[in-house]
Formats: sequence, structure tokens, C-alpha cells
Amino acid sequence: MPTLGAIADDFTGATDLATTLVARGFRTVVTVGPASLVPPPAGGGGGEEDAVARAVLDADAVVVALKSRSAPVEEAVGDSLAALEGLRAAGCTRFYFKYCSTFDSTPQGNIGPVTDVLLDALGATGPTVVVPSFPATGRTVADGLLYVHGEPLERSPMRHHPLTPMRDSDVVRLLSPQTRRPVALVALGKVREGEAALRDALNAPELSGSLVVVDAVTEEDLGAIAAATADHPLVTGAAGLAVGLRGPRATAAAAPDPDAARAPAASRPGDPALVLSGSASSATRAQVAHARDAGLPSRKLDLDALRADFEAAVEDLVAFARSCWEESTDRPPLLYAVADPADLETGDGDAAPGGVPASALVEKALAACAKRLVAAGARRVLVAGGETSGAVVTALAVRALAIGAPIAPGVTWASARSRVDGREHEVDLALKSGNFGSTDIFTEAWSTLA
Repeated sequence: MPTLGAIADDFTGATDLATTLVARGFRTVVTVGPASLVPPPAGGGGGEEDAVARAVLDADAVVVALKSRSAPVEEAVGDSLAALEGLRAAGCTRFYFKYCSTFDSTPQGNIGPVTDVLLDALGATGPTVVVPSFPATGRTVADGLLYVHGEPLERSPMRHHPLTPMRDSDVVRLLSPQTRRPVALVALGKVREGEAALRDALNAPELSGSLVVVDAVTEEDLGAIAAATADHPLVTGAAGLAVGLRGPRATAAAAPDPDAARAPAASRPGDPALVLSGSASSATRAQVAHARDAGLPSRKLDLDALRADFEAAVEDLVAFARSCWEESTDRPPLLYAVADPADLETGDGDAAPGGVPASALVEKALAACAKRLVAAGARRVLVAGGETSGAVVTALAVRALAIGAPIAPGVTWASARSRVDGREHEVDLALKSGNFGSTDIFTEAWSTLA
């Protein structure tokens, strides 16, 4: 039965955290939305609901994937509370609110409001840590300032994010307008005094009821934070904080065994594969460029064509991908939305009156392609972009993800059951945050699958 329950504010973040937990020896399942945690009717029926319920009961940790990062505050709060209720019903006693390591948010939320309501629901009165650091992906916090590969957040590519432009690096200042609670900082010097000193600092009377931003630059710093907060009912942060956790079968004498906690691949070498890229991040644009230069067959979404005749434009994309498979399954076709900043400026302009905005149109189109191509035989699908990943997983009617082989820090393969066209299909999915992964991920990710 699981004891650790996590709530992730997007789908890529959910698999990011689950990957880290598996590496620490936790048998981990990702469920899609709070409804996936609802127990099946008494007696069961042997269907997908029963399979998800069994996977949850067999897990050490459960991560609920939400699509709440950029949702209206009320929706994000409601979905997060529903996820908490489901996790508590599943047996979880300790909780983790996972958000992006670049603290994607706005002055209104959603990180602060969700943290507030989770603490209210848990009746928690002590301090709660806020730890966006994830050194393995270049995210660190020092003196309360968030850095991305050594650059202050406000000078990183995140300053141009189309949904949550980040133009301040000060995490205390970013969080304060979003929460009803005081926001404080524990600096790196205290973290490096060790677990006991940090625990004492967090338990200081003046921090009671506060959200406490804690500096962390290395994985050793994260280990100290995790140890010092072992009795906290809720921790919040990026997936990096999980680096300091140890699965229930790990001991002082035995390191966690990630291989024992990983699920086998659902697909086989040579199965049709596919890359769907809806992200506009600079990292993903570089990955698209590399894939095209490396000869991966590719097709850019035509937003005008999609608006003029959505069904015909999607069928053209699907036909292109299927023709690539007929020629060879060694080079997965790439369907992408943005290749350079000019595409972003054009694609994210205002839609015609009554029309669909570009970002929503991209999600809808790639989700439709995923559904039709999985029905046509795709068994390995790599998706770039948090919002796109959520749309694709929803379209594929996936209820749970079993974490498999890692690809890069924060990116992993996961096996899933998809139900499209009235049939079940076993597929391997990789859900990649737009900012994660090496430049060659679209061409090299397949080598980690058995």
C-alpha cells in the first residue's frame, strides 16, 4: 500500500517526479487525474479500473498527474483537493506538491493557492518547505534567487514563456502575492550545517505556519532538506527534492535499487514510433532542428490549414506519418508546431474572432494525431511540452503510467494502456517538459527501450 502521495501540476512533471522516486527505490505509479484514484465498484470487473486500483495498492508512491499549472485558480485548487482526497483514501500519509523547477506561475497562482488549500485540508500548522531546485537539470536556488544553468530565471528563456513568463528570480517575492501565509527564506549556509541544524531552524517559532523557501545548489543540499523534513505532512517543490528520499526497502546498508522498481517496456524494437512536439521552448526548438538535420522525417503543423479544415489537415498529418512507417520504422516521424521564434510569433498571434487560439489548436491537433496513429499502430510515442502531453494522454484515454527506462534527467519512458477506437493498446510514452532533454533526444531516446 502506498504511503507517499504526490500531486503534480502537469503531466510531464508527474513523470519527472515519478522517475526520481523510482531511482530512489519507490515502486511508483502515475495516475491520470483524481478520478483514476476512485476505487472500482465492489466485486470489480476485471477492466482498466481494476488494473489501476491494483497498481495503486502495489505501489509505494502514487503521483496524480493534473493539468492544473495554467488552469484557472479555482479549477487548480478543486482538482488538487480531489487528488489529495483520493491519495488519502488509497492509504497515503505523507504528501508532495510537485511544480516546475522554474516555478512557472503568475502573481495570482497557482502554486500559492494550491499549497494553502492542501495545508488547510491536512490541518498542518508547522512550516512547509518550498524547494524548486533540481541541480540535475540546472535549476538551483541561492539566496532565494532561482537560477537556470547559472543564469537568473529572469534572464533565462523562461522570461518569454507564452503562458507564465518568468521575469523575477526571487522566489520569496514570486510566492508572497499568491499565498495567505508568511513567506520566509532559509539560506544555504544553514542547509550546509546539516540535517539537525536545518530541522531546528525550520522549527523556530517565528516560522510556524510559514512557507519557507530553502536554498539548494547540490544534491547533497537536497538530501539534507529531505531528511530535515521527514516528519512534515506536506513538502512542495520540483522533482529534485525527491533525490533525498529513500524507498521503503532501502536501508543504511543497501542503496535503492531502481531496476527493481522500473516497469518493463510495453513495445518491441521495430514497433512504429512517433514524436509529437507542441512546445515552443528554446530547448525543444533546438531538438526539432537537430532531428530535422539528422534526417528524421518531419512535418510542421499548418495552423491556417487546421483552422480552415481541421479534419482534413489532421488526416494529412496522419497520412504523412503512416507513409514514413511504410518506408522505415527506424526513423520516427516528427510532427511539430514550432521550429524557430518566427513560428512562435506567428503561431501565437490572435485567432480570428470566434476561432481557436494557436496554443489550443496545437494541443487539439497533436492529440487527434496521437489518437489516430496509436489506433493505426504507433507503440512508441515521445511528446514534447507539458500542455501537449496532457492533451495527448487525455486523448489516448490513459488512466495510469508505469515508469520504465530513464532517458534524461526529468524524462523517462512509461508504459500505459491506451483505449482508442474501442480497443486497448499497450504503448510506451515519454512525456518531456519543453525545457528538458539533450539536443539529440528525438533521435536517441529510442535506444533506452529494450
